[in-house]
Amino acid sequence: MTITENRKPETNNLRIFLTGVGGQGTLLASRLLGEAALSVGLEPLVSETHGMAQRGGIVVSTVVLGDLKSPIISPGEADVLLGFEALEAFRALDRCHPGTLVIANTGVIPPYTVATGQARYPAVERLVSLMGQAVAAVLAFDASALARKAGSPLAVNMVLLGALAATGCLPFSQELLLETVKTRTNPKFLDANLAAFQEGAEVARQKSNWLLRAQPVGSQ
Repeated sequence: MTITENRKPETNNLRIFLTGVGGQGTLLASRLLGEAALSVGLEPLVSETHGMAQRGGIVVSTVVLGDLKSPIISPGEADVLLGFEALEAFRALDRCHPGTLVIANTGVIPPYTVATGQARYPAVERLVSLMGQAVAAVLAFDASALARKAGSPLAVNMVLLGALAATGCLPFSQELLLETVKTRTNPKFLDANLAAFQEGAEVARQKSNWLLRAQPVGSQ
C-alpha cells in the first residue's frame, strides 16, 4: 500500500484552506483548484482574504467543493490545509479536524516581529510535530527549496499543488490539475511551473516526508 492510497474522499465535498504570505502565489493556487473543479462539472466556491498587515501580510484563501453552500471554512472544518509557510500553517491549525490532511511548506519567512528582533521564530520541527498530533496526516517538506530547484522561487504554489494532487484526495485527477496549470498560467513561467509541480508530486510519494495517523481525509 502506498502512502497516498485510499485518500480519495467518499464524496466530492471537500474544504481546502490555503494560507501563506503575500507573494507566494496562494491566490493563484486557489483559482487553479477552482478552475480544475469547474472543468469536471463541480461548482467550486473560492474565497480570498488579502494581506492583513498586523499578521505580517498573510494571505488566506479557501476552496470549497461539492454540495456545500458557503466558501467560509470555520474552525474545525478544513479537510485539507495547504500551508505555504511553516508558521502560518501552524497558526491555521484551528481550522482542522482530526481527519484533516495538512500539506506544509517548512520554508520560513520571518514575520515582522521576528525580523525586528521582538520575537523568536519557533523550531519548525516542533511545529510539524504538534500538527502531526492534531490531524490525520501531515506532509511537510521545504517547498521553497524545491521551487528554486525548479527554476523559480515564486513557484512554491506549484510545488504544493503537485503534492496535493499526488495524494489522490482531490475529486479530480492529478493530470487534470496539471492541464489546468498548463492552460491558466503565464507562458513565461510555464516550464518552471511544470517542473515545480512534478517536484511536489514526487515528494508526496516519499514516506520520509509524512507523519500519519489512521483517520481518512474527507468532509465531516
